[in-house]
Formats: sequence, structure tokens, C-alpha cells
Amino acid sequence: MAKNEKIVFPENFSTKNVSSLTGKLRYYFSLSILAVFFLFLMPPIMLVARIKGDREYAYPFAAWGARSWMRWSGMKIVVRGQENLAANQSYVFISNHRSYLDTAMMFAYTGKKMGVIAKKEMLDWMVAGKFMSYVNVIAIDRTNTESAIRTMKNAGDKLREGISFGVFAEGTRAMRGELLPFKKGAFYMALETGFPIIPVAMKNTDYAMGKRQNTANPATCEMILLPPIETKNLTAEKDLADLLIKVRGAIAEELCK
Repeated sequence: MAKNEKIVFPENFSTKNVSSLTGKLRYYFSLSILAVFFLFLMPPIMLVARIKGDREYAYPFAAWGARSWMRWSGMKIVVRGQENLAANQSYVFISNHRSYLDTAMMFAYTGKKMGVIAKKEMLDWMVAGKFMSYVNVIAIDRTNTESAIRTMKNAGDKLREGISFGVFAEGTRAMRGELLPFKKGAFYMALETGFPIIPVAMKNTDYAMGKRQNTANPATCEMILLPPIETKNLTAEKDLADLLIKVRGAIAEELCK
């Protein structure tokens, strides 16, 4: 765990086999819920927010939508470690990523007003992408270094305004039982702003709705919020590599439990 390399956890740390027909039917039912949410419920909410001149109006509806989607998809969400969060403190939440469920959990269950760094393709989804921009889901183009830097600076400005940010540092969803190498962008952002990092371990979401499965399996999905790691008085030049390994190691250790 001392290197930033792909980890494939032993079989007993991975997940059960997924189901076939029932899981696929549940998966497409889950997608239909999202379609209804974004196509029919979100446009009037965005319209009201625009009339009011207050994008924050959309936040409670987005959180409700995320929680409802997961519940109606058969997921039970368990959050541990909220005692590690101070009431009036913003954080950079850095997490592993194995499922689309991770994004909804990060947004709706930390107890913080939360923005999320997402791949730019997600915000290309017409109405869905437009709505996500209302609730500080910020697109990042990892193929364009200058654009990615601008995205992280934008998120840093939001942090200073009191909005925490969730970042999936692998840059893409890992396959079941895997932890991919971490990218550096979130760590630059934390070091530049001086905000503490909360390592986050997402567990069992790969069994519930993992990459390339096209199935949704009822499951208890856990989000573990680990103790904060301070970044004040640290610099990217001297401390970034060690900070990345420390955060990733804490997540990997939790995933092994």
C-alpha cells in the first residue's frame, strides 16, 4: 500500500457474484427512475431556482432525489465516521470509486453541503447535466491539463465559500475488488487551499451496481468517513507524494476490513 499502484484485493475482500436476469431488470428500473427524475422533476425546479435567482434552492431536491433513487433501487446506505467532521469546517473528501452509487452517496450522505468533481461526459447529459451544474457538480476534462487545473481552482473557490468537495481520485470507476492509482488533482486543490482531507472508503457499491455489470443488486452500501488529514503548512513541492500515499493507504486499509 506504500505505492500508488493498482491493488486487487484478495477474494475474501471482494464481493459476491452478481445475479443475472433479476439484477438486469432492477438495473433498468433504476435507470428509468433517474430518467423520470431528470426529465420531469428537475426542469420546473431549475425554473423556480432561476426565477428566484437562487441556485441553492435546488440543493434539497437534489439530495432528496439521490436518496430516493438509491432507496427505490433497493440500496440501504450506512454512513460511519461522521463524528470525524467538524460542524463549521469544509473538507476535501477523497474517495475510491467503483459505482455510480458512490457519487449519490457522497452528495447526499456526508451531512455537508457538497459539490462533486465529475467527468465532463456526465454534464453532457442535457437536462441532467444542466441540473447538476446548479448543485456544484463540476466537470473535469482530464485529457486537457489546463482545463483540469481551471476546474480544480474553481472548486477551490467554492471551498472557500463553505462548500465541501468530493473527488474520486482514481479518475474512473474501478472494477470489482480493485483500487486504482490516484491522480494528483484533488491533492493539489487541498494543498493550495489548506483545507483538510477526509479519506472516504466506499464499500459494497461494486456488488450493488458495479462497472460493466449492467445489474442492480439490493445491498447495504457503506460510506466510511475516516479521520481528517491536515494540509496546512504543507506544500505540493515537498509533501504531495507523501500526502497521496497517506490518504490512499488509509482508504486501502479500510477496504481490507
